[in-house]
Amino acid sequence: MQYSKNLHALVSYFLATRHCERSEAISHKEKGIASSSLLAMTFGNTGLSLMKIKLLSLVALMCCLGSCATTAEAQGPALLKKEDFKHYADYFNRMEDENITQAISNEDSWAWMEENIPLFEAPQKNFEEIFYYRWWSLRKHIKKTPVGYAMTEFLVERSYSDKYNLISCALGHHIYESRWLHDPKYLDQIVHTWYRGNDGQPMEKLHSFSSWTADALYHRYLVTGDEQYLLDMLPDLLKEYQWWEDNRQREDGLFWQIDVKDGMEESLSGGRHVKNVRPTINSYMYGNAKAIAKIAALKGDEALAKNYEDKASTIKTLVQENLWNSEDLFFETVKEEGGFAQVREAIGFIPWYFNLPEDKNPYHAAWDQVTDEGGFLAPFGLTTAECRHPDFRTHGCCNCEWDGAIWPFATSQTMTAMANLLNNYHQEMVDKSDYFSLMEKYVESQYYRGRPYIGEYLDEKTGFWLKGDQERSRYYNHSTFNDMIITGLVGFRPGANGQFEVNPLVPEETWDWFCLDNIAYQGNIVTIFWDKTGEKYQKGKGLHVLVNGQEVGRSEGLEPLALQMP
Repeated sequence: MQYSKNLHALVSYFLATRHCERSEAISHKEKGIASSSLLAMTFGNTGLSLMKIKLLSLVALMCCLGSCATTAEAQGPALLKKEDFKHYADYFNRMEDENITQAISNEDSWAWMEENIPLFEAPQKNFEEIFYYRWWSLRKHIKKTPVGYAMTEFLVERSYSDKYNLISCALGHHIYESRWLHDPKYLDQIVHTWYRGNDGQPMEKLHSFSSWTADALYHRYLVTGDEQYLLDMLPDLLKEYQWWEDNRQREDGLFWQIDVKDGMEESLSGGRHVKNVRPTINSYMYGNAKAIAKIAALKGDEALAKNYEDKASTIKTLVQENLWNSEDLFFETVKEEGGFAQVREAIGFIPWYFNLPEDKNPYHAAWDQVTDEGGFLAPFGLTTAECRHPDFRTHGCCNCEWDGAIWPFATSQTMTAMANLLNNYHQEMVDKSDYFSLMEKYVESQYYRGRPYIGEYLDEKTGFWLKGDQERSRYYNHSTFNDMIITGLVGFRPGANGQFEVNPLVPEETWDWFCLDNIAYQGNIVTIFWDKTGEKYQKGKGLHVLVNGQEVGRSEGLEPLALQMP
């Protein structure tokens, strides 16, 4: 019996060291010392020699078990070769100075990317370049703190930040983008730092900005399948939801916010001291309530799930009845004293980020504005306020105005909402061609003086980054891009219970081929590729979906596929 317990201890140690090899990478010397110590402790020094032969067999067995446990990791990409994309990291490393180094240096950037990211190949090379640039720049913001990893928004220190230079404004974007990293430790710890990194309590400034964290964490769970982590976060998310109800909910059930606390200061609809009812926070609270209801259902707490479903249903009704301007056919801000702010802003698309609006007219009509030059369509992307408004771009420059200039923060929300619209709604206002055209503008906007760049905001007509020469703006981590490539453009739509969909939003006449490979999904590796002629990848014509190298779905054209994990 004692030997059985001891053997179990050794097995546990072996699996733990395998995990360390994959993540923190302990040295051979450290492993050797630990192994000898554990053997001596487990079997006694006199029995150590007798155990050597048994240990060799045990190690062989554990290697087999370890290989079985990491099938997806061992599988790797099915079509693309990681080394074919190393040149991007090499170029990014030498194109400009390394201003600030946090957990992962430029020198180590490719090694980190090689271990953590999906691979993307497309005939339009600027799409491909920005894909790798955004992973390369995201990595810069991973910071090691005394309580674990954290993720910054600015690399340079900001006076209004929390401990470790943290700002909560884009936390939802950070989670959506980082959920595709192969090693879960980064995002696991980033979230824990926010919620438990202040002596076991939330960071002091967690609530400084409106948040859709519960929604983001549920959608992260759909990718990782880590139910235990999600359920462990439920008390934190319930506490946070209660804080917003206590501090931002009005008697009528709607939520208010000042624009700067949405991260959207100097807007046309609000101000730094005006408690308006905005589509932002009300959509976020709807999304958070829906997510908490689903998490509660996973836990088996039917009463809690129903409570939060009811909260979500109430918010949905209130938003559609009170924030929908039937004259402008748009979701708009309602002023503190009552009445609409009388301006269409990009925040009016946020309800679709959470699939809040009902699938019917007149709500679909709002999307006519993304293809209207009097609405939000500009040469370098989608503006934050409608171009036709008399106060458009009248608030000066360059103090972070949200009066019309293009903010990637908003572009990320609108394009994610648009992908939801194209996947989950029946409408004729926009199509794949519109989505692709807007993604193309987003890609083209992420250059500054001929080099890849992501900053705070840019001029809608010239594409000039309005704080581009300020050190604070370089590598600004305030938006998503790769999540949109994965779930929007290529169309990989994670689902529950092993289900997922693939619905590329690439018009067939646009690209003859593309491939998204090495997608870590619920312990497996997913590959999606399109080959119009069959000549590029030599695997046959059409759209193909592979799981661990085995085909699970195929269509002749770029058509939706509803699939089940094998």
